[in-house]
Amino acid sequence: MANSPTASLLAAKPAFQRALADWYRAHARVLPWRESPSLYKTVVSELMLQQTQVKTVLPYFARWLAEFPDFAALSAAPEARVLKLWEGLGYYSRARNLHRLARNLAALPAPPRTAAEWQELPGVGPYTAAAITSISFGAPAACVDGNVVRILARLTADATPYRDSASASKAFTPLANALLPAVHPGDHNQAMMELGATVCFRQSPLCLTCPVREFCAAGRQGDPGAYPRLAPKKMEQLSVTRVWSERQGALLLHLTAADARRFASMHELPTAEQAGLDKTLVTRGKLLAKKRRGITRYQVTESIYAAAAPRGKLQPGLVWVPFATLDTLTLTGPHRRWINELLAAR
Repeated sequence: MANSPTASLLAAKPAFQRALADWYRAHARVLPWRESPSLYKTVVSELMLQQTQVKTVLPYFARWLAEFPDFAALSAAPEARVLKLWEGLGYYSRARNLHRLARNLAALPAPPRTAAEWQELPGVGPYTAAAITSISFGAPAACVDGNVVRILARLTADATPYRDSASASKAFTPLANALLPAVHPGDHNQAMMELGATVCFRQSPLCLTCPVREFCAAGRQGDPGAYPRLAPKKMEQLSVTRVWSERQGALLLHLTAADARRFASMHELPTAEQAGLDKTLVTRGKLLAKKRRGITRYQVTESIYAAAAPRGKLQPGLVWVPFATLDTLTLTGPHRRWINELLAAR
């Protein structure tokens, strides 16, 4: 164990910390939540960045701060407006959790300062709690997400086969905490995340420009891309038949129930089943578009067919929406794009 890559890394901890900190000070991206940082900016950015890339988040963050500049403004906002501002960013439970979190904080005399306390708030897991408290309060909590797992697995050439990213994160948390400096732990956490996002890529990492390459066992072996060893995701294939139905300048949409587990209070093009139409008959009609997307562990193929307006009383959840008012509704991101594409092609 004394000569293991992990032991060697820990023995060189001060030098590793200095090399990483020097690089971060010189190369950190200019991001809006890093400029005039605040607890609110950190919380909003961390929830937006869950499973979402920085380039996607940037315009949403700017619009969000313009309308909801602080916890009080967000707490007072109606949920419909919160969801509208989040439209297209995906994983909408994050928006609802952020809204609930703001209301919870508004009821407290002061925001909590420890990672454990933050994990009791809506939508805040171990990683997010560590990020918020280390950056905003200097708490000694290491952030361990997929980027950090990748870095630590390569630094130590850890060949352990992990079931998934969550189990790998749990396994690497003790090492991440051991490498955390006592001073400015938030900067260290951000530097690790920055390294994973801009240098230590999943594929074709930029090893020659890596500031900590001298500490990297996988780099010395010449095969950093082999780490970490994560079992491949098992994706299930799903097919969905949706309908495009018009009547008197209005489009038929389905409004998901407010208590639904996913996409609550949001609009989408209805499936044949939701529209009360025979799927076999629908698929004999004109195919307008075929779209593919990934949702968690599913690869979904969605076929959109032109269909006549349903007769009689509409099925629960169905609504006729005038084309002129479509922009005022909250649709899921893919359906907003698909509807705009189909309207542009008319």
